Amino acid sequence: MKKTLIVATRNAHKVQEIAAMLPREYAVHSLADYPEAPEVEETADTFAGNAALKACGISAILPGMVLADDSGLCVDALDGAPGVMSARYAGEHGNDAANNARLLQDLAAVPQPHTARFMCAMCVAEGGQVLAEFVGKVEGSITSSPAGEHGFGYDPLFVPAGYDCTMAQLPAEQKNAISHRADALQQFLAWAQNL
Repeated sequence: MKKTLIVATRNAHKVQEIAAMLPREYAVHSLADYPEAPEVEETADTFAGNAALKACGISAILPGMVLADDSGLCVDALDGAPGVMSARYAGEHGNDAANNARLLQDLAAVPQPHTARFMCAMCVAEGGQVLAEFVGKVEGSITSSPAGEHGFGYDPLFVPAGYDCTMAQLPAEQKNAISHRADALQQFLAWAQNL
């Protein structure tokens, strides 16, 4: 019998990535399947805080296990920015092109290398209560111009450590093997085996 997992997002890219990385025994649903579910304000100043807000908020009104993630890019030369503001760095939520353009603009006067990391905090909740939390990351650097057609967000600018191409140039299977989200999900799966 399949295990139902509600992913607390309406971001189709994020749900697709998570579903692709989970074993087939999971039936993955998103908030797109629950139009009555409210938007949860991401008011925390950490990825873990925002993931917990979303997981607890949604699990308080929908039955079953809810997984929420908050993730983003942290650039050392920008004191960790865009950080929790990653999705709305340029002002409009989810405008990847504008966010990438602003990042390049902000780094233009800063000498290379632009070391950075993708961070992903995941929280699992049920009945409005946190069950477990996980943090994944992937180290790398920011390139000077976008490259690649795959992925989303800052993938066209992020070169993972040990690679000579951006995340957006990697096939989905390869990205899903090394990403910050994959790191956090592996921890979730190890935890979930004991349920």
